[in-house]
Amino acid sequence: MLEKVAKCLAVGVLISGSSFIYAHDYDDVPTGRCTLPQGTISLVERQLYTVVNLSDSNGGIFKPNRMWAAIVDREGHLCSVTKTGDAWPGSRAIAIAKAYTANGFSNDALALSTANLYAATQPGGSLYGLNNSNPFDARFLEQGSGINHSVGGVITFGGGVALYAGGKVIGGLGVSGDSSCADHAIAYRMRKLAGLGSVPAGEGPNNTDNIKYSTGASPMGFEQPHCFPSDLSASGVENIPH
Repeated sequence: MLEKVAKCLAVGVLISGSSFIYAHDYDDVPTGRCTLPQGTISLVERQLYTVVNLSDSNGGIFKPNRMWAAIVDREGHLCSVTKTGDAWPGSRAIAIAKAYTANGFSNDALALSTANLYAATQPGGSLYGLNNSNPFDARFLEQGSGINHSVGGVITFGGGVALYAGGKVIGGLGVSGDSSCADHAIAYRMRKLAGLGSVPAGEGPNNTDNIKYSTGASPMGFEQPHCFPSDLSASGVENIPH
């Protein structure tokens, strides 16, 4: 009991009568274990380099695209983070959050990519506020951190897809480093090349979780706005050149 009391006192420093500054020993953060086989992780990772160098490109700003890619398992543990080129440092956390989101809101009945969540999470939408539901753990912003932790984060624009095997979700893939439309194309193509894209049903084109671009002034349902004129169409995302 005395040890517990001492530990509680150690994390607070009284500075003005009733105000405390709290410190935390980050070594105490619970750590899980990625449950995805290393072979599956490596298979998905390899597709990043293949896809960013496709001859038809993936749309977006950079050619080739400069991307972060993150993989989580079904429990949300971060399994892998990799990148190509001089990718934006801030996109690392976004890629992780996209993987967490796609995995977290897909199941064996319906796949939802992060692009599918855009419209409903805008002000006035039926899912407005979803972005605040599973906050990213900022203790793992540093490059090289977070592996085997459930880092969290919710991102509701393109770039995250769930990974499927045998009709079940086994994890999620998130990529970031360009426009959200290009991010979606890259994630979707990576998953397809890895053979982990057989979704049960979706709200995108052809009953998939592919991106569905808005046709009106405001996105509705499961739509997302276009990013640039160079965006690949949904059919273009599906058709990967060899």
